[in-house]
Amino acid sequence: MTSAKTPLTIFDKLYKAYGGSMGKMLIHTGVIGWILSSAAQICAIAFNDKISKEQKMFLIPQEFADACVNILSFYAVTQTFSSVGKKLVSTGKWLPENVKKHLIKKGFGTKLGNINTNIGKIIEKMPSRIKTSYGRFEHGMDVTATTIGSIISCNLITPLVRNLYASHRQQAQMAKMNNKDNNQTLAKTNISNQSNNVKTFNPYRSNGSLKV
Repeated sequence: MTSAKTPLTIFDKLYKAYGGSMGKMLIHTGVIGWILSSAAQICAIAFNDKISKEQKMFLIPQEFADACVNILSFYAVTQTFSSVGKKLVSTGKWLPENVKKHLIKKGFGTKLGNINTNIGKIIEKMPSRIKTSYGRFEHGMDVTATTIGSIISCNLITPLVRNLYASHRQQAQMAKMNNKDNNQTLAKTNISNQSNNVKTFNPYRSNGSLKV
């Protein structure tokens, strides 16, 4: 007789998803933070009675576009740092000294730093102290690389990308407004010219009667 499976709690699911990668959790929580912050900013504009309807129609899409740039930039930069950090550890480029010495002693020295090397699989049959040391180092470097990536992203790259995008968008808006103003001016000029032409060829304009 088989026993019924105990349903996983939310904590079990979180541990299953992030227990092996704290860096992954930092990335996802960072993205969630950006989403909530952007949503709060958009809602603040949407429900502000002091902002006109016309202004909201411009500001809300602008804030949404900024949010997309911020989130995508943060995720891309931070994920890149995390992936590079993991790869440097898994290939043996970065290792604790005791793990490195043990691998060299066992004849794996030539594999260290090789792009195709997977240290995690190599140490599976090695002493527990080596596996523990490697596991702690791997998690530590994952968190460190992700943290450095998030700091660089939030303070350097994301603001730079956002400002470049905002500048490009502002220039496009100004060009659009200038084009609209030019079209309105041209339309007024055409109407004025047409009015002048009517006056020029109007036979009644001199004294109100037609001379024969």
